[in-house]
Amino acid sequence: MKSITAFIFLFTLAIGCESEIKPATFKIISAENDYDADISLNYEKANGSSELAKIINSNIESSIIKSLNPETKFENLNSILNEFNEEYLEYKSQFPDESDPKWELYVETEKTYQSDEIISIAISTYEFKGGAHGNDKIKFLNLNAKTGGIIDNANLINDTITLKKIAKTYFIEDLKSQEENLNIEDYFYGKSFQLPENIGYSEEGLIMLYNTYEIASYAQGYTEFVIPFEDVNSIINFN
Repeated sequence: MKSITAFIFLFTLAIGCESEIKPATFKIISAENDYDADISLNYEKANGSSELAKIINSNIESSIIKSLNPETKFENLNSILNEFNEEYLEYKSQFPDESDPKWELYVETEKTYQSDEIISIAISTYEFKGGAHGNDKIKFLNLNAKTGGIIDNANLINDTITLKKIAKTYFIEDLKSQEENLNIEDYFYGKSFQLPENIGYSEEGLIMLYNTYEIASYAQGYTEFVIPFEDVNSIINFN
């Protein structure tokens, strides 16, 4: 009787281990094609062929595409990179005497945080098609570590009013630590303090990131600061 009971216990344990979702692991994928434009692509890809890996990879790729061109009809990265290269070749054929440098398109991702509940990935893009300067931005992609689904800011935080108060305090502290003698009135284009469009996780805490032009002029660049987890643990839905 004891041996049968032990067998059932071990069998149940083995089944439980097999059904347990293993944490996603990642590798870096780079663009393989040669382009006429200066194009560089390096991004995170979940290893394996599990359903979780497929969902994560689909969401990473679609988020990169939307970051590059929210209105594009393409659904894969190679197509949108080829489109950029073809636009550059068309421009060169129409203006062969132009001395502008090569068009540039850079994409890079960084996994800033991973736990049993959430994966945060920063997507950095830079696009240059001539002119005074290129356009660069960073987008945070937060994924449910168990399902691979995208977690938007509304589901990331359970109390945005409290977060706004905390974030404003850290925003002002960050300004005071800089040497430019800026104050909050120099931001938000005359409006009241607002939370950033991009919120991500790091080992140090919650990253608050404002892209160029989001709250100030191009010259002031990015605005980024971190709120320690101890100050926001009660209002975040994922740890």
